[in-house]
Amino acid sequence: MKRLDVLLVLVAVLALTLGGLVAPAAGADDAIFPYPVHLETLDNGLQLIVVPMPTSGLASYWSIVRTGSRDEIEDGRTGFAHFFEHMMFRGTESMPAEQYNERMTEMGANANAFTTDDLTAYHLSIAAEDLPQVMELEADRFQNLSYAEAAFQTEAGAVFGEYRKALANPLFVAYEALRAEMFKEHTYGHTTIGYVEDIQGMPTLYEYSKDFFQRFYRPDNTLLLIAGDVDPAEVIELANRHYGDWQAGYQEPEVPQESEQTAERRIEVTYDGATLPILWVSYKGFAYEPTERLQAATGVLLELAFGETSDLYQRLVIDEQLVESIGADAQQNRDPGPIDIITRVKDEEQLETVLAALDETIARYRKTPPTADEVDAVKSHMRYSFLLGLDTPARVAASLARLLAVTGQFASVETMFETLQGVTPEDVRQAAEAYLVPERRTIVVLKGAA
Repeated sequence: MKRLDVLLVLVAVLALTLGGLVAPAAGADDAIFPYPVHLETLDNGLQLIVVPMPTSGLASYWSIVRTGSRDEIEDGRTGFAHFFEHMMFRGTESMPAEQYNERMTEMGANANAFTTDDLTAYHLSIAAEDLPQVMELEADRFQNLSYAEAAFQTEAGAVFGEYRKALANPLFVAYEALRAEMFKEHTYGHTTIGYVEDIQGMPTLYEYSKDFFQRFYRPDNTLLLIAGDVDPAEVIELANRHYGDWQAGYQEPEVPQESEQTAERRIEVTYDGATLPILWVSYKGFAYEPTERLQAATGVLLELAFGETSDLYQRLVIDEQLVESIGADAQQNRDPGPIDIITRVKDEEQLETVLAALDETIARYRKTPPTADEVDAVKSHMRYSFLLGLDTPARVAASLARLLAVTGQFASVETMFETLQGVTPEDVRQAAEAYLVPERRTIVVLKGAA
């Protein structure tokens, strides 16, 4: 089980420098990414990443805006990054939404989007031959988005409906409570969809919405990632033609930083319905840096301690059958984010027993490092899982999107795997000691009302 945010697998490519072609070096046994990569940065700061790969005429087109709910620093304005995921499909003066949708349907394109705490991504699966049309349409809406106040208010109502629908999921209810309790100052304290009172107030903020678009939807805050059966030279020429006049001007907001947490926090949440109890234990983690070995070691630690091959999983899920599921995740974040351990417990009378089992496991790894064979097996699994996921343009792009958004530089993907390769058993023990500290954690217990 994973966190509610869209979670992307660990990724890697060759070390890159902005501008030009980078391909696997002959004899570079440690290279992970199997395709050449072309990079270009336009004069306005738009980063263009092109990954040609043999796909029988298919391509994936991703526009990655390095803005998510993290950037919503004004009081009463949470949820706008996600809101713009909706508004970006409202069309422009030259291409209204109805015509945009008709063109996409005629091409057989599949268009969608998602928002997380650190990014908003718009992605299309297309026929490579339609790339010129698609780029013209995408460049138009990113530069010339236009919508009337009535359309804005209609979409704001749809977002509130989406929030009410989310409340039917007990995991979302637990997640919303966790974030609010865990982050008192940082904008990670609200979910991507925003605080309910802010969502309800959105229909009155039409002018603010236009200001939000002008502030964050800028080329120097955006990456264009195109993978598939494409000619890099053609892609770069099209990008200069259609995006070259887009005006730079992004200014990063001053996101408030969270004070050091010095004591465990614990809350209990009631879900309005029937559900298995949820025990969600979340530790304050780190701002992701691909060169940091203890951060890479944390991923190895979570797999060893809580993965499906772990002793704890065998005990709690298979042997004693105390929990329905258990999972853990340390997501890449621009600022210190959570390290989550989530369980669905079958009987609320066993909640403390399960928590004690989690603590026993963590204590063991804080004291004693795993074996070298155990660490090597997990690192190999991470590498091969990544490779197995690179079978389509869409999956290649999805594998790269979050890391690109968080770090802002393509070279970080190879660095990440180089760092992972260097992780030792002692690094895993030190990661447990550094991050899985009781004073740095927040515990949410969710129970059903029925």
